[in-house]
Amino acid sequence: MIHKKQNKYSIMELKEIQNLIKFVAKSGANEVKLETKDFKITIKTGKGETVTSFVQQVPAAPAQVVPQAVPVVEQQAESVKEKTEEESSYIELKSPIIGTFYRKPSPDKPPFIKVGDIVEVGDTVCIIEAMKLFNEVESEISGKIVKILVDDSSPVEFDQPLYLVDPS
Repeated sequence: MIHKKQNKYSIMELKEIQNLIKFVAKSGANEVKLETKDFKITIKTGKGETVTSFVQQVPAAPAQVVPQAVPVVEQQAESVKEKTEEESSYIELKSPIIGTFYRKPSPDKPPFIKVGDIVEVGDTVCIIEAMKLFNEVESEISGKIVKILVDDSSPVEFDQPLYLVDPS
């Protein structure tokens, strides 16, 4: 929060609001309300859409309403449905730990695997750095790499999909 003493009100930064929206969407809650004397936020989720309203109270001025962030659900729903049907036959190779994802053993070496490569059980597919330890991640399935879901040097969560594998 940014506190402005001269105006005696505080506002929530956009990044904080976005993080709150992501947290609520992942939590599975249908509705969350956050209210202070200076502002009020309501986040409603359901059926793939998230609606957020933010009202900031400013002394000696009427309440300000920031427009609701409503995603274009119809177009996204169709494309997601098509991708889901297509990708449902693929198996996700997931991260076993939290850390930073690396596709290469070192910056000057080629990636462990790329789209189109065939992997066998036990093949090293990436490295995940956690607390200054570099952990090799081995494939738990055999098949063809169809898609790489994470950018190199990106943070990953436990059980986050890293690759899509076609087992056939």
